[in-house]
Amino acid sequence: MHTSAVIIDCDPGVDDGVALLLAFAASDVLKLRGITTVAGNVAATLTARNACLIREIAAREDVPVYAGCVQPMQRKPVEAGHFHGESGLGDLPIRTPRKGPEALHAVEFLIRELTTAPAASISLVITGPMTNVATAIQRRPEVLRGVREFAIMGGARSAGGNITPSAEYNIYADPHAAQVVFNAGPPVYAFGLDATHQVRATPARTAALAALDAPAAAAARDLLEFANALPANGPREQGSPLHDPCPIAWLIEPSLFEFRRCHVDVETESALTAGHTAVEFRSRTDRAQNVQWATRANGDGVFALLTRLLAQSAKA
Repeated sequence: MHTSAVIIDCDPGVDDGVALLLAFAASDVLKLRGITTVAGNVAATLTARNACLIREIAAREDVPVYAGCVQPMQRKPVEAGHFHGESGLGDLPIRTPRKGPEALHAVEFLIRELTTAPAASISLVITGPMTNVATAIQRRPEVLRGVREFAIMGGARSAGGNITPSAEYNIYADPHAAQVVFNAGPPVYAFGLDATHQVRATPARTAALAALDAPAAAAARDLLEFANALPANGPREQGSPLHDPCPIAWLIEPSLFEFRRCHVDVETESALTAGHTAVEFRSRTDRAQNVQWATRANGDGVFALLTRLLAQSAKA
């Protein structure tokens, strides 16, 4: 079985929380080098705390957490507490984690790890605004040598946006950072709303999690049920979209997703369309097709994977 060295950059966040639980449970496949957090769904102090809390629930305090940038590169912060609750983790019980984040800043951790790693050896998963990663690239471009690929949850094309008519939240929250990362050079696998809306937390799927006797499964179920109760996510029987676990699921089981090669640019200037991802499938001589854009996702397969791994985590 192939194993991947992985760093997860995130802003927990309800669906980031589920993504982390999935990643922590996949220890035989994903060798987690660290979790970096950034301001996004909630403030930076809360996203760092939330990552530490999810780590504790998963009993994976061997994985270090590094707190990162407190605001976007150029624009004002755009939080999403209305989707994730005041704490960022819905109505999950909140306490002070036993172990907090490391003293080293997330950007410095990324620079250290990626400049000293073997070439193209680390999969970098980004499930929040891309501020930490873009800042590391701008400070030390040689970090790109260590990146095997970027697996990004962000963007939208045919599905439309979820924070403006054309922009998905993670891109909208820091479009300048997204433009840097999409065009940095290493392979990019993008899981936008076109794919993540095909992976939904239906009642049957959350019931399967509820049947498991495992703290991580109970936390995942509670996070998903909080999302299902939000009117913006549609009728409960439809299920809320499971965004951030998608790139993690792909690293574990690539056959769950289909892609089309494309070029992606991000709108950074327009007040009307800031954060819009311009996804160009047509081949042009003046634009490299720099991204694999997820077009199909096997929702049943993603939830089967999540359920299986969280069930196994109870026996570890």
